[in-house]
Amino acid sequence: MLDYDYQFYTEKIQKIVGIDEAGRGPLAGPVVAAAVILPKDYTNEKINDSKKLSEKVREKLFLEIKEIALAVGVGIIEATVIDQVNIYEATKLAMLEALKQIKINYDLVLTDAMPLKLENNINVIPIIKGDAKCISIAAASIIAKVTRDHILYDLDKKYPEYGFKNHKGYGTKKHIEAIKKYGEIEGIHRKSFKIKK
Repeated sequence: MLDYDYQFYTEKIQKIVGIDEAGRGPLAGPVVAAAVILPKDYTNEKINDSKKLSEKVREKLFLEIKEIALAVGVGIIEATVIDQVNIYEATKLAMLEALKQIKINYDLVLTDAMPLKLENNINVIPIIKGDAKCISIAAASIIAKVTRDHILYDLDKKYPEYGFKNHKGYGTKKHIEAIKKYGEIEGIHRKSFKIKK
């Protein structure tokens, strides 16, 4: 992964932001994006696409990345906004919000297949399956996934009957059964995501 990132470093490009999101597919909860700048020579063979890691490994890497990163930003876009603008645009908004929280200068942005237009005219390169190729995007995927999981654990405490800690808002059989039994939670369930009857 580090080798893949190295192709983008030049004399002028020294700080690279990796961006990824979590939560585009679920029926409930926010979409969360993270932006991460890692030290140029930092490497960790465990860092990978967050979906390929166990929860225990993700949680450990989450803490390490937050400690070692030069900068970390997180953008959270709630279900009500997703319903207003659609999930694709909401994902972009989350990524832009995460970037706004990066308070140091950066030279390039790499995203997991998402094109972005930045006001500062810094180049953005969307990389297909970037979270499995690029260490900075993979690190962002871990920050986004763990952040979103923690939000869903909090929702589970508030609404235990829905089982959010197990399905993380995805359209599992048990989640759909809970929605049919208890109804949708205002501001939590995405009304624009149609549940198959």
